[in-house]
Amino acid sequence: MSPIAEKLRSLNITLPPVSTPSAAYVPFVQTGKLVFISGHIAKKDGKPWVGQLGKNMTTEEGQRAARAIAIDLMGTLQTAAGDLQNVKRIVKVMSLVNSTADFTEQHLVTNGASELFGEVFGEAGKHARSAFGVAQIPMGACVEIELIAELA
Repeated sequence: MSPIAEKLRSLNITLPPVSTPSAAYVPFVQTGKLVFISGHIAKKDGKPWVGQLGKNMTTEEGQRAARAIAIDLMGTLQTAAGDLQNVKRIVKVMSLVNSTADFTEQHLVTNGASELFGEVFGEAGKHARSAFGVAQIPMGACVEIELIAELA
């Protein structure tokens, strides 16, 4: 078992299969050694995790949602890479947080994903990042995250 697979097992994480896109796009595109993973929305019990940070969700709930997205993203990345062991680096994460105009902890919400990537991939999981507050996300989801990874 690869070190990454062992780490996921120790965290009790089972990666899901790639979700079917809900609009006119593909789950990922590879160009050269870079893989661009389309935005994944937060899901809870298989349905969109609906909510707005600063209104009816706490930062801690947002972090859990972002962590859940990271697991979904790794499932898609595993399909794109053939095996997560083929991932050389998580390059960039972009996070959109459905939040009120006065909510300012988008960066802390996004830590839910960033910290898991670091835990699973080690140094290779440290990445550049952007976190934005937005007025709405498709299907009312609380968080959406996309990522760019480099393959070996």
